[in-house]
Amino acid sequence: MCGINGIISKKSTDKVNIKRRLSKMNQLIFHRGPDEDGFYYDNSDNQTVAMAMRRLSIIDLSTGKQPMQSEDGNISIVFNGEIYNYKTIKEKLESQGTIFKTTSDTEVILKAYEKYGVSSFKELDGMFAFSIHDKKKNIAYITRDFFGEKPLYYTKTDTEFIWASELKSIISSLNHKPQISKEGLNLYFRLTYIPAPHTIYEGIQKLESNSFIEYDLNENDFQIHSIEPFSPIEKKEISFEDAKKEVYDSIMSSVESRSVADVSLGTFLSGGVDSSIVTYCLSEISDSKIETFSIGFEKKEYNETDKSQIVAKLVNSNHHEFVVKESDFKNGVDDILLNFDEPFADSSALPTYLVSKHASDYVKVALTGDGGDEVFGGYNKYYMGKLNNRYTTFVPQGIHNQILKLSNSILKTKDDNRGKRFKLNRLLKAINYDGSQYWNIISLAFTDDEKRNLLKETNLIYDTFKSSKKRINQQHPKSITDFRLVDKDISLEGDMLVKVDRASMLTSLECRAPFLNKSIWDLTNSLPEEYLLKGWNKKYILKEAFADKFAPNFLNKSKRGFGVPVGDWLRGSLNPELQSFIDPSFLKSQDIFNVDYITQLVKEHISGANDNSMRVWCYYIFQKWYLNTYSIL
Repeated sequence: MCGINGIISKKSTDKVNIKRRLSKMNQLIFHRGPDEDGFYYDNSDNQTVAMAMRRLSIIDLSTGKQPMQSEDGNISIVFNGEIYNYKTIKEKLESQGTIFKTTSDTEVILKAYEKYGVSSFKELDGMFAFSIHDKKKNIAYITRDFFGEKPLYYTKTDTEFIWASELKSIISSLNHKPQISKEGLNLYFRLTYIPAPHTIYEGIQKLESNSFIEYDLNENDFQIHSIEPFSPIEKKEISFEDAKKEVYDSIMSSVESRSVADVSLGTFLSGGVDSSIVTYCLSEISDSKIETFSIGFEKKEYNETDKSQIVAKLVNSNHHEFVVKESDFKNGVDDILLNFDEPFADSSALPTYLVSKHASDYVKVALTGDGGDEVFGGYNKYYMGKLNNRYTTFVPQGIHNQILKLSNSILKTKDDNRGKRFKLNRLLKAINYDGSQYWNIISLAFTDDEKRNLLKETNLIYDTFKSSKKRINQQHPKSITDFRLVDKDISLEGDMLVKVDRASMLTSLECRAPFLNKSIWDLTNSLPEEYLLKGWNKKYILKEAFADKFAPNFLNKSKRGFGVPVGDWLRGSLNPELQSFIDPSFLKSQDIFNVDYITQLVKEHISGANDNSMRVWCYYIFQKWYLNTYSIL
């Protein structure tokens, strides 16, 4: 596990100068790889290719140093991530005469590329971002994994092409202040995060998941290709019992592959379905007691540590648990939130950081249940998508508009508890008659109408999601499979994986997600949808596959999720700072927001007249980023 950086210059560049820049880029991501660093420099044909990395040693502690080069010195690589099937690929290459000098997965990527070229990328099962310089072809390849677990940013200027694992490294290497991207701004205030290919900065992009950049050094230009081109999903005929066995075996196998490490590892255990199953699987394949970690909250509605305690007792783990108080965030909240480098308002990043920090005292790798909901159909929003189709069939749009007006007052809440009234109100707001309701459902902050009130006209983009609809079935998603595809490309890549990567790597802890395995994804996509969502029973086949490993009905117990009572905090310890963000003179000088609208929204929340937790938190995070990152560039 590492962080990588790179610069391609159209002109010959002094080695001392470019190493100084790369050293600065590296130092900014020291937390991603505190064990060692490395640099690569090639200056030929009046142009320069330079790469750097920081390493967190997990596999092959002694000989896995980077950058790594081929025998003839023509191919060089820097790599961030883990390849879980590297031993299988290595055995195949060895049977064909390839000789290895290390036991690292980095060398396996290098040798596989040397043998098969870019077609080797699709054979990699893992989380990764890597760059390869091929001097013979005079091409650089920059690659990101299937789900987008590892980050990769890039930008092209008049004279350079720059890439990095984190935005801060790219920003440090620019000689100008980038403008705020309207696309990024609008996406953020709808979603609470910014999915690939966008960022908050104009001219800086995220490489999308399952993609690689091919940079032609002869032409000084690049193209982006899919590692595995999307193909229509075909459902197969399979009995539920046979499918259930496949699910069990594939998850057990995935946990085993993701537990390969030369260092200690454990699990994040929330007590929900996904983390409980991962924990059970790891305990089954481990020769000794495993380490498990959970976190709770002072506010009773948010504290579910009793569920994790049940699982920890079942698997007989060394269980570590602690309860978060509002005061725990006072000292480090800025470091956590600003480490994302752009506005990111998923409040569960805060406890994710704290549980990572706690776990890093005991292990260097933690397995998580991330991706289980997307892969197996576990979100309430999948109900909402199906309900929308039925609702709009029987309820005329005019009547719905009247219902919506009533709901705004009847279902109004004052406390940040996100209970049934909150969920019903959110469902009614998401109802859509033009077929794009799922885009409303995943909009966690401001609806399209609310966004038009929030932002000044000059900052608005009306079709917020236009450039994020990657496939035709994402224009008007209708089925559970469609919803899950949207989530894979948008919510998973832009939110969940960003949160876990930045929060855990800030503590130099590596997180691995066994559910994010392409073979499991392909399996669940091929199954009948009713195997995933049967009536109101979410993740039906997953729970049935492991039901006999837990107490009766345990996997069917409701789970709140990793929520945080930020609405209360905004009225409490964060209130003075929030108040400063609605100062009229500041807002006018900023020239982004409609002053009256945002002022009323914040004051309503502070007074308790209305619970505007999600929208006010989203606004609060943007202003923290703006004042602490953007305004000082």
